[in-house]
Order: sequence, then C-alpha cells, then structure tokens
Amino acid sequence: MTEPTEILRAKLNGETAKVSWAEMQRHHARGVVVRVAGELDLLDVAVAMAHDDGAAVGRWMQAGQVGKISDEEARDCLARDPALWSVVVAPWVLVQERHS
Repeated sequence: MTEPTEILRAKLNGETAKVSWAEMQRHHARGVVVRVAGELDLLDVAVAMAHDDGAAVGRWMQAGQVGKISDEEARDCLARDPALWSVVVAPWVLVQERHS
C-alpha cells in the first residue's frame, strides 16, 4: 500500500538536509545523484518519485528540470562548492542548489 502523500511529504521533509558536494561525490560516482532545478519544490519532486509518478517526473525531465548530474556539472559543483539540499528517495539522492 502506498503511503498517503501528506505523511510521506512530512517524512521526506524530516529527512532533507543541507550537504556539500564533497558529501555527494561518492553517490555521483555510483550514478544515483539527481539534480532538481531551483524553480521546483524539492519535496514535490521527491514525493512524485516515491509514488512512481512517471508523468510528472517525465515532464520535469523533458523540461530539463530534473535529471542525473553529468560529469561536467559534478566538476562545476566541485569547483564552486554550492550549498545543496538533499533528500534520499532510494535508490536516488535528489539534490537542489540553494541560493539563499
């Protein structure tokens, strides 16, 4: 049975954390880091992925708002060390750069 959205959202919110790119490098090496564009709500994406909402995730991917971090993006993150928010939706680690 699927967890009700509001319960899942609260659970994921509690598991969201600030991280550095250095903490994400080993996950990137495994190919499981997913970038979420700043204009999206990180929790909305996490909930959609947890609920296997392929239509929503597909739209975001098509628009370039969600996708695996490329090696070029990873090098950029390593050089800049941006502030990131992350949340795990196994097997994925979602990250979003924060500009605050």
